[in-house]
Amino acid sequence: MSDTTSHEPAQAEAAHRTSRAGRPDRVTVAVYAADPVLRVGIVHQLRQRPEVDLVDDADADADRAEVSLVVVDTVGDDVVALLHRLRHNNATRTGLVIGTLGAGALQRVIECGVAAVLRRAEAEQDRLLSLVLAIANGEGVLPGDLLGKLLSHVGNLQRSVLDPGGLSLSTLTTREADMLRLVSEGLDTAEIARKTAYSERTVKNVLHEIITRLQLRNRAHAVGYALRNGLI
Repeated sequence: MSDTTSHEPAQAEAAHRTSRAGRPDRVTVAVYAADPVLRVGIVHQLRQRPEVDLVDDADADADRAEVSLVVVDTVGDDVVALLHRLRHNNATRTGLVIGTLGAGALQRVIECGVAAVLRRAEAEQDRLLSLVLAIANGEGVLPGDLLGKLLSHVGNLQRSVLDPGGLSLSTLTTREADMLRLVSEGLDTAEIARKTAYSERTVKNVLHEIITRLQLRNRAHAVGYALRNGLI
């Protein structure tokens, strides 16, 4: 996962997301918020961007949105229930815009399939767009301090639970290792899909799962990590 300190990725990504007709390929986004004031604020910011196509969370089309943004103050049971529901929707990937989030709650939302997190205090237009485009591109985003807390939390978990049993959080499945090898050979998502006979969405989801589980920044970081640790 990457830090959210730069706006350049959003601009670069927007430049590359173009259709054959040369117009921007808009990312469909559904915004979920129990507080209507929070929802209106995020919707207002995104509605001004031509890269984004907003769909109403109450419409059937919301289930087919590429990106689902959940906007909340804190993580409660109702939020977790919503995140679990979205996790089982293979058409969408989920981002969280939140007021406060501790390490334990962060681990919980990542286990619910959240791909990226942005603090509400930092949710101005460019950062929201960066978040949306990163999620749509199969990437994960975390503020640097939250990433540090998560790594510490996972490290404590590994020492107390996994190490005594000889288990490891860094073990790759055969499918994950195969896909990382293809990434290391310079293949893109479409080429990996053809090689492995999986859909492009499956390829993106598998690579995202590796990056999320190992707490890495991107595909290149994942390949480097796997090579250094003899996983591929």
